Amino acid sequence: MLSCIGDVDIMVLRTFTLAIPQGHPPPAQLPAEFHGRVSVYKIIDSEFPGYVFLVKSYKLTEITGDGKYNAVQCQREYVGYDLFSNGENDNMKGPAFVRKHEPSAVTASVSSTDTVFCICCLSWPPQAADWPTRHRNYGWPDSATLDRVVSNGWMSCGCHIVFVDKMNG
Repeated sequence: MLSCIGDVDIMVLRTFTLAIPQGHPPPAQLPAEFHGRVSVYKIIDSEFPGYVFLVKSYKLTEITGDGKYNAVQCQREYVGYDLFSNGENDNMKGPAFVRKHEPSAVTASVSSTDTVFCICCLSWPPQAADWPTRHRNYGWPDSATLDRVVSNGWMSCGCHIVFVDKMNG
């Protein structure tokens, strides 16, 4: 019945995390989508173009009902796989947790779900400045989609940082 569907791709935004470019102060106000407690990670350059490190730097706690937050500096800690792991033994392929599904009455073949976790960054970090204009294979995404992504973001975010495990990426 659904033989044309190979897999399902899901992007998950965890609203209790936020990334900020290095050198930027933590925000004092966040969009309504965020939890009352938010861990803030600084975006640090890596030796690999297009890849960055995330370092836990602040804890934000909402102080009013209108999205205002208080920031407290915390012990610096590099992000690891455990920030995104749901405790199960999922297989990773690049940035995706891949879960295989056995054939069912709906799907005659084995299918899979690829789940990619991301962290919101309210502004475009310098490391992503060339993303809107870089070379695209096969013309995808098209210029209209690129314009929408850059101008609107998703869920009040400027861009999203996607985790790649160094051992599997």
